[in-house]
Amino acid sequence: MSEANGSASVVDIREVMSYLPHRYPFLMVDRVLEYEPGKSLVAVKNVTVNEPFFQGHFPGNPVMPGVLILEAFAQAAGVLAFKSADSHPAEGVSYYMAGIDNARFREPVIPGDQLMLYITLNRAIRTIWKFSAEAKVRDKVAAGADLMVAIAPGDSRS
Repeated sequence: MSEANGSASVVDIREVMSYLPHRYPFLMVDRVLEYEPGKSLVAVKNVTVNEPFFQGHFPGNPVMPGVLILEAFAQAAGVLAFKSADSHPAEGVSYYMAGIDNARFREPVIPGDQLMLYITLNRAIRTIWKFSAEAKVRDKVAAGADLMVAIAPGDSRS
């Protein structure tokens, strides 16, 4: 996608962090390479040997845990949701994971990989949004899942 055909430009890490409350070591989106509000987003997570989870998963054979790939999907979907709704967390809106279906892990993700995250918005009905997600490494599908996200006003803990 390019700006010429209706998609938007790159979202750098500073802007990603303005949409997501996550911080190191739990921020799983390094950059958004392209997005089209209401449709799709492509993001990247650079996987490095310095990730703290590699110390125990697995010593001598480091593999990114599948649950963290799902978290990367959720964070990328959150950025797409904010961009699609033209809203911002500062406006008192939060997106929460409500469900994951059809999760499949096909290729291991290891240090040095660049995890490409492809998110597609399938449906948005009132406060429930449904996405499909696919992760690729070296042009091979590493993982995929269907996500359901719920919109919640503000932080219910305050």
